[in-house]
Amino acid sequence: MIQLNGKEVELEKPITLDKLVMQQGYVITQIAVEKNGEIIPKSTCGEEVVRDGDVIEVVTFVGGG
Repeated sequence: MIQLNGKEVELEKPITLDKLVMQQGYVITQIAVEKNGEIIPKSTCGEEVVRDGDVIEVVTFVGGG
């Protein structure tokens, strides 16, 4: 089980960070992702594996004017 934005989420198996956020409905180019307190560059999200016990925070950007 992981924490995603403060909610517990069950993982069936380890998954890459980019796939996890896409499964949750996020667009990887429009977010910032933090894993266990460390900001993960978008360029490495496809290599970063999420495992049980990880804490993931996803921040979305809102435009306006």
